[in-house]
Amino acid sequence: SSKDRDFKYIPKTFQVTEGAAYLHITSNNTIKGTQWQSFPDAGDVPLVSDMSSDILSRAFDPRPFGLIYAGAQKNLGPAGVTLVIIRDDMLARVPNDIPTMFRYTTHAEKNSLYNTPPCFAIYMVQLVLKWLEDTVGGLAAIEKANKEKAALLYGVIDQSGFYQGTADVDSRSLMNVTFRLPNEDLEKKFVAEAQKQGLGGLKGHRSVGGCRASLYNAVGMDAVQALVDFMREFEKKNG
Repeated sequence: SSKDRDFKYIPKTFQVTEGAAYLHITSNNTIKGTQWQSFPDAGDVPLVSDMSSDILSRAFDPRPFGLIYAGAQKNLGPAGVTLVIIRDDMLARVPNDIPTMFRYTTHAEKNSLYNTPPCFAIYMVQLVLKWLEDTVGGLAAIEKANKEKAALLYGVIDQSGFYQGTADVDSRSLMNVTFRLPNEDLEKKFVAEAQKQGLGGLKGHRSVGGCRASLYNAVGMDAVQALVDFMREFEKKNG
């Protein structure tokens, strides 16, 4: 755990309990602005991950994972759909005493049609996947774009004595860039003035404060450039 420094980094070393049912990680921390750059080796213990906030933002090898689940609402589509990727051996371990709707086997055996699915939300996911493949060019292309967006924004933060990133450099998220200003009054002013410029959603999570810019797949480089330009101008006026 990185609790010793308020979860500002991804731990490099840890122990996996022998015989554990699984090792669970959250691939991207939207609140603290950290992300697993490479995934841990769990040995014989199945690796399970919540990838709700960075699924389809980069290419990775899914084979080490026993289970991946991800809410659609960040990069996949509208809220109300969850993507699940599960190995057959993990399905075989599902206990029978779990309520029917909570068993992955129920949905796997019925091809996700055990109950009436959210048809429109699933259709929207299909459109997003088609856009990602046909227009963007696939996972390698979107990863390249996301790295470029994050590099532009982190570059402004790192070159400034005014803005301060909150996550360790080697643990930084491509999806959620978290940073602070010299004081909370300036942070409130920053968020308010940015909103007037059409740059919304920059207030940090209520549990940590500060500022946060989310760079999900749908955010274009033009939007990031507009934010960077605003940040430079705001620093000139208030630094």
